[in-house]
Amino acid sequence: MEWKEDSDLVRRLEALGIEESEIIERFVKGTGPGGQKINKTASCVYLKHIPSGTEVKCQDERSLALNRHRARVRLCEAFEEAIQKRQQATQKTRAKVRFQKRKRSPRQKAKIVSTKRQHGRKKSLRKRPSEES
Repeated sequence: MEWKEDSDLVRRLEALGIEESEIIERFVKGTGPGGQKINKTASCVYLKHIPSGTEVKCQDERSLALNRHRARVRLCEAFEEAIQKRQQATQKTRAKVRFQKRKRSPRQKAKIVSTKRQHGRKKSLRKRPSEES
């Protein structure tokens, strides 16, 4: 795959706010099965996005160009996942606050008040007779 065919990927990177100047790209020797060929050639692509510190490594294919493409796709996926996690966290906190601030029904309020009164009575029974005067 050539870079010209990756217009969708370029748009995706732009939408996420990732610029090529912010990416460190290194080509390292691969690991794993494959013998001498994998140990000699630097077809493994390592990308690091400097502002966020996100790191991605790709060694799926024998082709360096395909690995470069797939590494950028993985970088986009990592960014989208991080964004989604942040959105879920904010939604969770909003739901929690909404639940805490909700109005309770009169029946719930009466039950809460009665349990508080029972607890107060228990505590008053624990006092020593000399402390009551």
